[in-house]
Amino acid sequence: MSRVVLRRPLLAHLTGCSFLAQVERGSAPLARLGSRCRSFSRSMYANAELTIPPPPALLQPLVVPKKLLLGPGPSNISTRVQEAGGKQIIGHMHVEMFEIMDTIKAGIQYAFQTTNNMTLAISGSGHAAMEAALVNVVEPGDVVLIGIHGVWGERAADIAERIGGDVRRFVKPPGEMFTLQEIEQALEQHKPILFFITHGESSSGVVQEMDGIGPLCHKHNCLLLVDSVASLGGVPLYMDKQDIDILYSGSQKVLNCPPGTAPLSFNDKACQKIFNRRKKPTSLYLDMSWLSNIWGCDGSPRKYHHTTPITGLFALREALAILAEQGLEEYWKLHQENAEYLHKGIEDLGLKLFVKDKAIRLPTVTTIAVPEGYEWKDITDFIMNKYQIEITGGLGPTIGKVLRIGLMGINSTKANADLVLRALKDALAQCKKSKH
Repeated sequence: MSRVVLRRPLLAHLTGCSFLAQVERGSAPLARLGSRCRSFSRSMYANAELTIPPPPALLQPLVVPKKLLLGPGPSNISTRVQEAGGKQIIGHMHVEMFEIMDTIKAGIQYAFQTTNNMTLAISGSGHAAMEAALVNVVEPGDVVLIGIHGVWGERAADIAERIGGDVRRFVKPPGEMFTLQEIEQALEQHKPILFFITHGESSSGVVQEMDGIGPLCHKHNCLLLVDSVASLGGVPLYMDKQDIDILYSGSQKVLNCPPGTAPLSFNDKACQKIFNRRKKPTSLYLDMSWLSNIWGCDGSPRKYHHTTPITGLFALREALAILAEQGLEEYWKLHQENAEYLHKGIEDLGLKLFVKDKAIRLPTVTTIAVPEGYEWKDITDFIMNKYQIEITGGLGPTIGKVLRIGLMGINSTKANADLVLRALKDALAQCKKSKH
C-alpha cells in the first residue's frame, strides 16, 4: 500500500487555527470534523518526526592525517593526480569523457606494452580486474591451473571455483618462483584452458620471471593470465613480446593513483574464448561484451552500461600521463636501484631479507623476515605511532613471517628508504623482545 506524506507547511496550512476555527463555528458535525483534523494533524506530525539524528561526526570537518605509505599499497598520490581527481565531473556518456577514456586506453597499452584493442580500465580495484578476467574466460567445467606462491594465487583459485571451474592448484613455497620445467610438467599433467600466475607477488616479495611462459602455454593450447598489480611500472613487463594473453593491474601502487580503476587487457586469442562462450558470464557488471562497448573497443556506438568512476578516471589519466612522461625504462631503473639501496640498509641493520635469491626479489615490495624474538605488530605499530609511516606484516601464507616495505612510484626514493631504515632501527631498539 502506498503512503502519502504531507510536508509540514502543508499540514500547518490545512490544520491551522484559523481554518479549524471556521470549521468549529459551523454545525456540530463540522465541529467533530475539526476535532478529527486536529487529531490527524498530531498523528501526521508524530509520523513525520525523525527518529535517527544526524551523526555528530558528520557535523564536524573531515580530518585526514598525513602519513607516508611505505607498505605494499596503496601508495601516496602526487599533487598533480590529486588535482586531476578533484576536478568537476562531466557526464559519463559525454563525448569529452569518451575522449578521456580513449587516452586512458592508449596509456594502458603503453604501460602494458601491447597493441591489444581490448584494453580498458575496470571500475573497481585490482580484485575486480582479477574477477573480470576469470569470469569472462572461465566456464563451468573448464580446467584452470593456478600458480600459487603467495596469497594472490589463492584468491584467483577461489574466484575460479565460484564460477564453476575445475581448479588445479600448483603450489610453491612463499619466497620462490616457478621454473619453466615445473610449469610445462603441470601443463602436460592438467591440460588446462587457462594458466594463472602472479608477476609481482606482494605477499612474499617475489617477482616471477615471465620469459618463456607464454609460448609454453600456447604450445599446450592454454591461455596465460598474469596479475601485475604490484609490479606494473616498477618491473619490466612486455605483454605482447612475452605472449601474455590476459594482463591486469591496479591503480594504487606504482601509478600513485587512488584505488578504484584497474587496467585490463585481452589479446585476440582471449577474445575468441570470451565471445564464443556457451553461456553468458555470471556477472553483468563485469561482462566484457558490455565493457568493450563502453570503452570503444567493439566499433559500435557506445551504450550505457554503468556509471563509470568519472573523477577516478581523471586521476588515472593523469597517473598514466606521468608514467608516459617519465618513461617506463626510467621507472624500472629507478625502482631497481632504490630497492637495492633499501636491501643493503636492511642487511646493515642485521635483518634478513625473506627472499633469498636476489634475482627474484620484487623491486616494488620488499619482504623482511620478522627478527627473532620480536612481534611483527609491535614493530609496525611503533613505526606508525612515532613516525606516521606505514609498513605492514605479511598476508596469507606470510602472516607472522615477514615485514613488508613498499617503495612505489613517487615513494620510490632513497630519502624514503633512509626514513624507514631509521624508523626500523629505532623500533628494534625500543620494542620489547619476547622471552622465548
